[in-house]
Amino acid sequence: MRLVQVFVPRGDLDRVLETATEMGVDYAVSEQTSHGEFEALVSIPVPPAAVEPFLAELRAAGLDEDSYTVVTAAETIVSDRADDLTGEFTGTRISREELQARAADLAPAASTYFVLLVVSTIIATAGLLLDSAATIIGAMVVAPLMGPALAASVGVVVDDDDLAARGVLLQVVGLAVAVATAALVGWLLRGTVLLPPGFDITTVPQIDERITPSVLALFLALGSGVAGVVSLVRNVGSVLVGVAIAVALVPPAATAGLGIAWGRPTVVLTAGTLVLINLLSINLTALILLWLSGYRPHRSERIDHVYGRLRSRVVVLLVAIAVLSVVLGGVTYGTYRTAAVEHDVQTELETMNDEAAFADLQFREVGVEYELVDVYTGDEPSVTLVAERPPGEQEPDDFADRVRERLETATGVDLDVVVELVDTQRSG
Repeated sequence: MRLVQVFVPRGDLDRVLETATEMGVDYAVSEQTSHGEFEALVSIPVPPAAVEPFLAELRAAGLDEDSYTVVTAAETIVSDRADDLTGEFTGTRISREELQARAADLAPAASTYFVLLVVSTIIATAGLLLDSAATIIGAMVVAPLMGPALAASVGVVVDDDDLAARGVLLQVVGLAVAVATAALVGWLLRGTVLLPPGFDITTVPQIDERITPSVLALFLALGSGVAGVVSLVRNVGSVLVGVAIAVALVPPAATAGLGIAWGRPTVVLTAGTLVLINLLSINLTALILLWLSGYRPHRSERIDHVYGRLRSRVVVLLVAIAVLSVVLGGVTYGTYRTAAVEHDVQTELETMNDEAAFADLQFREVGVEYELVDVYTGDEPSVTLVAERPPGEQEPDDFADRVRERLETATGVDLDVVVELVDTQRSG
């Protein structure tokens, strides 16, 4: 339930009471004794679904928008009459006015926003370098990215240009700050005793996950956008949803910053693509769902104008996502090809171990060097094998070529194969 309190200007009390009576809601009138221009305070308990139509009726009746109308959440209403009102006004979403106010509250002051974002990025960067999923998720609790992501979309839908511009600005500048912070942290840590000599960021699983994203990563961003809108319009689970949105944005942004610190353009490209796709997808989902939820500007003459802007933004977002998805699709295919070659090599070697032609040999270790970029540059995968043989045995001169031909047949690609033969004796 909500408690709507209207500070009624002098001369407007009758129209407020008439509106409440026509809406079928109860009210109480308190005489205003202040020195201001208000003559009374009218308190009206209503269900959440009744707030927006009631405020619309007040505006239609001519109540001056410069007057105060306060909407507060009532935790408990002790009255059987509340059930009748709830049954008359069905719905689960909050009013447009509440939505706008909550979106503004979710976009904190710039100083607070950037302090929390920098702290979150530092923690997330440390979690990436430590390969600690728990640390990364913990950092997301601090990240304040949910507010700007939703504020921008709410501002567009309800025709609040200031709110929309603030949301976009905080997102763009915030992600740039996150990348720069991670790059600075990486530059300061690189070459220190805190990291092993020759530390390669691409070998860390948590980082590798962000630089080899698949098209499935879109589901995380789209799901985060849906959850963000639902939590906002129904006022549930905002903390957990904020974590989901932050997970979609901060870790890949921090990964891109580490790519800058280590001078790895491929890391910057793939992680940067991921964070941009996630950002755009969250905004796209929020815009569409807010409009489909029925939110509109309260001035009916502005609806067509807002719809035109909304449609333009959706088209731009879709085009941008489609372009970036080409990179995402390329990464998905390249990752699949490298994994497929390694799998096929391993499977074929296991088969060769069981064949009579290689009865005296056992292929024990295999190393496949085939990077994502090699798929598109045409470089051959390099396969290094370690084969055990009984002491004194001599293999044919073309043995490595025979192994290579078998592996090339299995993988369907040209390979550079090195076979290392080791004389081995094993005790009975």
